[in-house]
Amino acid sequence: MDEIQKQLDKGDQLMQKAYAHTQLEFSKIRAGRAMPDMLDGISIMYYDAMTPLNQVAAITTPDARTLIIKPWEKRCISEIEKAILNSKLGLNPQNDGEVVRITIPPLTEERRKDLVKQVKNEAEKGRVVIRNIRKDIKESLKHLQKEGASEDMIKKAEEKLQQLTDKHIQHIDTLLSHKEVEILEV
Repeated sequence: MDEIQKQLDKGDQLMQKAYAHTQLEFSKIRAGRAMPDMLDGISIMYYDAMTPLNQVAAITTPDARTLIIKPWEKRCISEIEKAILNSKLGLNPQNDGEVVRITIPPLTEERRKDLVKQVKNEAEKGRVVIRNIRKDIKESLKHLQKEGASEDMIKKAEEKLQQLTDKHIQHIDTLLSHKEVEILEV
């Protein structure tokens, strides 16, 4: 029984990680609003090491369409600007010698639809990962049954596993619907 619970707990933890990853991917998809976490995937060369942007600068949003990046050291400004231009975010940074300013352009209707497709694709990837985790844990439970665990205990564990799967997929679906509303909001 103890091993069965361990497998269920392992499945739950892995599913939570899949949900968290999906949430992270969603945060990278901009919804027309300036958000500091849009720049989370960007790193710059800082003292001979690749360092995340948020560790070398303060990133603020004075309004809904502007990001301001104020580096701790002014010598980083050109590196920051270059890293943002080289990222696939499609942002156009301007620097005034003190800070890097990014104005987020409003989204067109076509771009919004593309972003919704991208979000749906990320959600489906998350669901697939959760289903694969379910499949792996189910195989582990079958293996435990062969080692002597009772059939009833395995059936109950599989039911709990399905409930966990449904719960985590529901979380992703909720996240998806919120992100769709955020993107389509004008």
